[in-house]
Amino acid sequence: MDSQFIVSLAIILATFALYIFIAVYNKAKETSDFYVAGRGVPPIWNGMAIGADWMSAASFIGMAGTIMMLGYDGLAYIMGWTGGYLLLTFLLAPQLRKSGCYTVPEFIGDRFKSNTALIIAAICTMIISFTYSIGQLSGSGVVIGRLFEIDAKLGTMIGVVLIAIYAAFGGMKGITWTQVAQYLVLIIAYLVPVIFMSLQITGNPLPWLTYGNIVSELGELDKQLGLSEYFAPFEKGTKWQFLALMFTLMAGTAGLPHVIARFYTVSTMKAARWSGAWALLFIGLLYFSAPAYAAFSRFILMTQVAGSKIAELPAWTKTWVDTGLLQVADTSGDGILQWNELIIANDIVVMATPEIANLGIFVIGLVAAGAMAAALSTAGGLLIAISSAFAHDIYYRILKPTATDKQRLTVGRITIVVATLLAGIVALNPPGAITQIVAWAFALATGTFFPALVLGVWWKRSNSKGLIAGLLVGLAVTLAYIFAAKYGGFTILGIIDTGAGVFGAAAAFAANIIVSLATKPPSQEIQDAVINLRYPEQMTYKNGEVFMED
Repeated sequence: MDSQFIVSLAIILATFALYIFIAVYNKAKETSDFYVAGRGVPPIWNGMAIGADWMSAASFIGMAGTIMMLGYDGLAYIMGWTGGYLLLTFLLAPQLRKSGCYTVPEFIGDRFKSNTALIIAAICTMIISFTYSIGQLSGSGVVIGRLFEIDAKLGTMIGVVLIAIYAAFGGMKGITWTQVAQYLVLIIAYLVPVIFMSLQITGNPLPWLTYGNIVSELGELDKQLGLSEYFAPFEKGTKWQFLALMFTLMAGTAGLPHVIARFYTVSTMKAARWSGAWALLFIGLLYFSAPAYAAFSRFILMTQVAGSKIAELPAWTKTWVDTGLLQVADTSGDGILQWNELIIANDIVVMATPEIANLGIFVIGLVAAGAMAAALSTAGGLLIAISSAFAHDIYYRILKPTATDKQRLTVGRITIVVATLLAGIVALNPPGAITQIVAWAFALATGTFFPALVLGVWWKRSNSKGLIAGLLVGLAVTLAYIFAAKYGGFTILGIIDTGAGVFGAAAAFAANIIVSLATKPPSQEIQDAVINLRYPEQMTYKNGEVFMED
């Protein structure tokens, strides 16, 4: 075993030991602990946990690589994912917290007084979260595959076992506090390399101020190499795709069940708002750094790797070729590696950059630990969402209302293990890059929960029939467009599969509104309850009047 492997393994095992200790210390003993962490998480820590929950393998591993390959078009991911938290924080999170529910399907079932709506919402939750978890498990395979220098598929199966044990043990209470630790690990692991690269290349330790000069140089290098200009707007897509993707990610953020669940863990509406504010700060640290990471990585590859002799390539290229995520081919037959002969998967850029930039074995190990923290933190939240949808919303609310806490916890943990195994099987041969798979999950959330929750909270006339129509139509349209665009080449205005949510949301809004207006309005009690959600906890709306609670 070489020293790099030993150091990386030691750092990952040390962080794993920390997570396990926290999970054991905060083990869920009651259903409220398992689903909403007892509703006692302070806003600043909840914001940090949201940051970890949010900054998944797609963000940590895939974001910089996507921007490096797409250039300007890749910024839609940053703008959409960040803007979505503004929507969620101001438009939905406080109102959903006031409802007092454990899950999004439970809120929908209570708001519309419909078990059918609850079941459909629970199924949508499982579909969205399952799709998202495929990307996380695929990301864990990239990390583990590189660490042990094995095929990424085998790494994925190892990740499945680790995540299944980790998520099933602590529930939301354990996951909340492990996510706080995971955030600290992943943000340090992300910032250290980009700061060192900035020092190496520009002599300035503040990458956010220096990478603009590198982008300018990249444009010139691309021209010299006969490629398209790196940051030419919409060079690789249309402006409609850019806008559709940005909207899909933004609205999807506001509709993701596992993200919304984090706002159920605080005590008040005010705490929910502050959780969103803190989350934006913690998330911004990574998202402001991703473009710099992409620019520095591409600059090093283009200036220090491209143009080298094939026989004299750095040692890191062989280890990444072994994972199947890097391809090097001398297609020109001149013995020199040309830029267009180097094929790098988007998903390895962050993991490979410390080696590419020769930042040392400790930084390589730190990044591996950060990537595992990102995959684990989000996977945990997603699996809790799947577990809640089945064990709480379907098993307890519909199938067996008399179930004890022990029975509900057992069913919840079994659901987590089964969901992880199924997602892992799909992740062995993922249908796309990590960021693409995650974008599909956002598209599904955009086409289903975003319209349902916006109308459910802000339009008292929306009824159960309209809600059900909106969910079913939005889900069908989104899925149909994803499959038609990816496998059939069908697009509208150049919008590809990752922007499918814009069509699903439009169809869902229309179906919900049309059917609601064409059928009987909700009872006055339901309409009062909807208006009541908009007032602080100290106020109650009833029969056209607002009452202050004692």
